[in-house]
Amino acid sequence: MLHYAIVFLIVALIAGVLGFGGIAGTAAWIAKVLFVVFLVLFVVSLIRRNT
Repeated sequence: MLHYAIVFLIVALIAGVLGFGGIAGTAAWIAKVLFVVFLVLFVVSLIRRNT
């Protein structure tokens, strides 16, 4: 999950440098969503492991 968030972040950065604003915005939004999902799943796994 974190891997895909990083990939979309890199795509957003490259698209932003090349001037593709719409694609860069969409890729950045997807990267944010995937990162939040990763954080939630990570915290849940930590809580389940310690109980």
